[in-house]
Amino acid sequence: MAKQLGAFVVGDSDKCTGCKACELACFTVHNQKSNGVGRTVGTVSVPVMPRLFLVKGETFSVPVQCKHCEDAPCLNACTKKAISRVDNQVIIDEKKCMGCKDCMMACPFGVIMLAQVYDRGKVLRQTTGEAVKGAFKCDLCAGREAGPACVEVCPHQALRYVDPVEERKEKMRRAAETLAITKTL
Repeated sequence: MAKQLGAFVVGDSDKCTGCKACELACFTVHNQKSNGVGRTVGTVSVPVMPRLFLVKGETFSVPVQCKHCEDAPCLNACTKKAISRVDNQVIIDEKKCMGCKDCMMACPFGVIMLAQVYDRGKVLRQTTGEAVKGAFKCDLCAGREAGPACVEVCPHQALRYVDPVEERKEKMRRAAETLAITKTL
């Protein structure tokens, strides 16, 4: 059986207004359990660090995030095996990450960031007292039944969840319909 292709989220710069709702939704989803974010107003005690990045230019804005590459440079660069493929997605295990930055340097999209790791609103510290740093990137809101929060909250539908296998099937179906209509004319 052929290997499935991993899904990803793509942004449309023609629709994006730069409102950052996607960044806030991402941050909230990834910090609800460990840091209590989102339960009540005023619960944010950690820096707002989404796993996608709104990029703004003079004439455009668009969210950019991990494409879950098939031959992922970040996965190949990680010597500690902290990055793996789970259900066709490229996932970072923050507990295994040692903060070496190899994955950051390897990512062709620049979507991996290195930041302090927080647990229950506190910076995790090594035995030396130094803050633990780990790599973070989009995981398509793994385990979230409704899928990526960024796609769900975008008020302008500038983000789209793409399943390449399903996308290909739909394109083939439309092409077949077009051919069938053309033959009947």
